[in-house]
Amino acid sequence: MTVSARPDARRNASPYLYGREAEAIARVLEGGQYGHTGVTEEFERRIADFLGVPDAVAVASGTAALHTALLAAGIGPGREVILPSMTFCATVQAILAVGATPHFVDIDPTTLCVSDHLVMDAVTDKTAAVIPVLFGGRPVDLSAIQEELDERGVVVIEDAAHAFGSRDGTRRVGSNGALTCFSFGPIKNLTCGQGGMVIPRTPVEADTLRRIRLLGVAQSQGERANTTSYRVEGFGLRYQLSGLNAAIGLVQLDGFQAAEDTRRHLWRTYRDALAPLDGVTLIDVDVDHAVPHLCQVRIPHRDEVFANLRGRDMGVGVHYPPNHTQPAFAAWHRRLPATERAGEEILSLPFHQHLTEADIDFVVTSLEQALKSVGGS
Repeated sequence: MTVSARPDARRNASPYLYGREAEAIARVLEGGQYGHTGVTEEFERRIADFLGVPDAVAVASGTAALHTALLAAGIGPGREVILPSMTFCATVQAILAVGATPHFVDIDPTTLCVSDHLVMDAVTDKTAAVIPVLFGGRPVDLSAIQEELDERGVVVIEDAAHAFGSRDGTRRVGSNGALTCFSFGPIKNLTCGQGGMVIPRTPVEADTLRRIRLLGVAQSQGERANTTSYRVEGFGLRYQLSGLNAAIGLVQLDGFQAAEDTRRHLWRTYRDALAPLDGVTLIDVDVDHAVPHLCQVRIPHRDEVFANLRGRDMGVGVHYPPNHTQPAFAAWHRRLPATERAGEEILSLPFHQHLTEADIDFVVTSLEQALKSVGGS
């Protein structure tokens, strides 16, 4: 007899709210201004303080953060951007949006992230940027090749959509000098409902990012209110983060230490529970430094195990099908053995702050049963 999943185990991921978000939204509504407001600017200041950086530029989504960062870095047609194929398709779409060409590289099978030698082996005269994806929240250290990348004019743009709060050594991701992009989507470690953030490297870059996110307009909303005109200084998009979304983010930031502690505890609980299972390999996120966003395993018979667990209403998923195998990106296909094997074996287990240790025990027991069922033992 198959036992249906416990309620919180039915969801692979789930937003976590602290109970004050609705009140924060109501205050913005009562103020009568719902777009980019002082609340957005307060959120930017608070994020910058949290990370220990001079500035932060809020945008409408994580994809908007990547797109804006690429534009600000001057990446365009005729240039290549190195990235892992193992990422959400948004990373690729942002590259295509600026007219550049994605150059997919393979991953370290232990971390599902790029490594310095894989990046350097792919650099050519056409390379304009590299986007390391901080998969599952794990920091990616490219410091060994940073000087060489700088000499070749290659910009590092971190896709830290999974990694808000993670540390690269003693510093938070975003404070290591890279052009870093965060996502604050519904199921991220910190959510704004929808939103993103770019961490600029210089004041000039911050100004550029702000112009791009406001349709290329040089003046802020407050400055435009006191003049009869405004200046459009270049290409831009309507990518501002609304005060409504920023209000949610401020509440989330207040509670982030609890989120950080909980997510690390849940991941370690999974690690201990999965250890006795034969044939199951937990993807290493460097939990002592990362704030985990995913809990993933590599398993045999992944598709059959996935179907078995979904049949039990278990919230398992696959993050992600490799991009170089997608029809839309077929022009840039290349053989990536480690990525392709991972794409056949990885399974994301339910992972969010609503889970309990009892939920995790149930998930792991169900996984063990599914493996035995499909393996015929």
